Amino acid sequence: MERLGQDDDSPTADPGLLYRTLRQMEQEGLVRSTWDMAKPGPARRVYEITEEGLEHLHVWAINIRRTRARLDHFLAKYEALVPSWGEER
Repeated sequence: MERLGQDDDSPTADPGLLYRTLRQMEQEGLVRSTWDMAKPGPARRVYEITEEGLEHLHVWAINIRRTRARLDHFLAKYEALVPSWGEER
């Protein structure tokens, strides 16, 4: 959660949405959680990706690569058709 807001380009994370998503992912077997009580202060829940979650992540990455390839193909055709509009504005 702390790392999500460090990049200036990324929006700040909604803690409620983040933890609801993590709970759903845990119910689906994609992550597991434990309580970390070793540090001073309140106990913190620590999440770890499961083997099933890692497989899911690999499939997701493959789909993103395919989508990116289709988008790159589209942009190349677009820029060939209308070169002056291919420049970043």
